[in-house]
Amino acid sequence: MNPKRYIGSTLALAALCFAGTAFALPTVNSIMTETRIFNTCPSTSIAVIDAEFALIDIYESNNDCFGFANRHAWSFSGDNTTMAQFNNNDGFLFCATVTGSGTGDGELGLRLSPWWSQNVDGTFMLNTRSGEIAIFGGRLPFYRFSDPPHSQPYVKGTTVRLQIEYHPNGLSAVSPGTIQYSLTNANGFFQSPVLPFDEGNTAEDPPHGLWGILQPSTAGGYVQGYNGQGTPVDFRGTFANICYEAFPVPAAPTTWGRLKSDYR
Repeated sequence: MNPKRYIGSTLALAALCFAGTAFALPTVNSIMTETRIFNTCPSTSIAVIDAEFALIDIYESNNDCFGFANRHAWSFSGDNTTMAQFNNNDGFLFCATVTGSGTGDGELGLRLSPWWSQNVDGTFMLNTRSGEIAIFGGRLPFYRFSDPPHSQPYVKGTTVRLQIEYHPNGLSAVSPGTIQYSLTNANGFFQSPVLPFDEGNTAEDPPHGLWGILQPSTAGGYVQGYNGQGTPVDFRGTFANICYEAFPVPAAPTTWGRLKSDYR
């Protein structure tokens, strides 16, 4: 017997028998954007194209201010107006084809942000000024693709594919949540090891959890254009072919054993 023949039926039964626990299904059917999360140059012009999963394009021009940067973001949503909320036991992956361009420099990339910083922290960053490709901040285990063994820099104007894949596992010290980062560019496909989450702040659990992304979290992408320091510059972040996939949360072995026994 080919067990793959019964995967769909088994998962359907699991959803019926263990509704609310067997599957993590946050509602994700749209994308929302938010501009000027950082707004150190309020005189700029911003143009946003929101074609949902096909294309998010955020273009900012006439940035001649002194200081740091302006920041804008997009997030997965269930209603086009509010950010989807991801819990620790929600297994999922998301990805996008990303291009940073313009006369100015900045950062852009994907974002998986914890409850205390839902629009800023936890980034898979491309830096057009330094060439760095790194994942850091929030709850994300650190990793850098621009270091050996990959040694892949980001060059402004080039297009890359980024992906983040999260699995909750047992959400415990012996079975923490894990995450894996993937990068595809003109040189090939590169992937981090499967990286475990460390323990969160015990004073914040409940309600936020300890061994995962720390709920409620949000996911999406961001664009952060550096100010021109007196010279008008523009910066564009383009995200195409955006993907999102939710995974079933593994049930207890006895549960799966009983379900599978129905098909023997």
